Amino acid sequence: MTMPNFLIIGAAKAGTTALYHYLKEHPEIYMAPQKEPKFFALEGEKLNFRGPGDQNNINKSTITDIESYRELFQGASNQKVIGEASPLYLYSPKAPERIRHYIPDTKLIAILRDPVERAYSGYLMHISEGRETARDFAEALREEEMRIRNNWGWGHYASVGFYHSQLKRYFDNFNHHQIRVYLYEDLKTNSISLLQDIFNFLNVEESFVPDISIRHNITGIPKNTILQTLIQSLKPLNPVFKLVLPANLRQNIKTQILVKPQLPPEIRKQLIEVYREDILKLEELIQRDLSKWHRMMRVN
Repeated sequence: MTMPNFLIIGAAKAGTTALYHYLKEHPEIYMAPQKEPKFFALEGEKLNFRGPGDQNNINKSTITDIESYRELFQGASNQKVIGEASPLYLYSPKAPERIRHYIPDTKLIAILRDPVERAYSGYLMHISEGRETARDFAEALREEEMRIRNNWGWGHYASVGFYHSQLKRYFDNFNHHQIRVYLYEDLKTNSISLLQDIFNFLNVEESFVPDISIRHNITGIPKNTILQTLIQSLKPLNPVFKLVLPANLRQNIKTQILVKPQLPPEIRKQLIEVYREDILKLEELIQRDLSKWHRMMRVN
């Protein structure tokens, strides 16, 4: 049965949802209809994540057996390449060896974002979902080790950002020519060039231009508690909204009702120091200048 020949492996909150949708538009690319099956990270495991909302999210949506995973790709027909996107693969220590076991010749795509911005974006996302219980980002960071010990499936805000150690597992398990690493900044400022490079990497028609006008997975928190309550009450209707509301209209609505509070400078400074050594090693590994990640800057 069919298996993917490329994977988007992460990082979370770094543009993987946008990449998934842009690649899905290409006529020579088949993307699994379920984003984030997480199979290679959690194969064979009895899922019992215990964070708020985990029962209806990661515990429910993850595919853990190979037969069900293969079924994701049975809709592929004449497409040249087949893929899926699970950002957990970059963070997962087990995923690289499992991927090598099943699909050793696969191509791997990673997209990385300033780890401080990425962590804060994840925090804001979980607030908007109504799952975050901490009073503020600083408290959430202090609780992180406890959350990991208690088997939360999310809330690993700082831990997910150590890209060098995570990517090195892939460079140790695969030939370097099988791996492409991009930056979130490139996706924001030069999307078409980045996508054409990916198309070249995947050996599909490079001249195809997907619709990049729609922003995917917009992060922010509701402007007030009334909106927060309303959003949570309407969540069961999300599939209906996707059917009846055009994507650009849904984007405009989100833009109007969400705000992005500024990350406190003292927390950014603290996290820059946490990540500094890993970032310097990452620069050598991927041969990219990441000096902007060291600066004190506002989260966008």
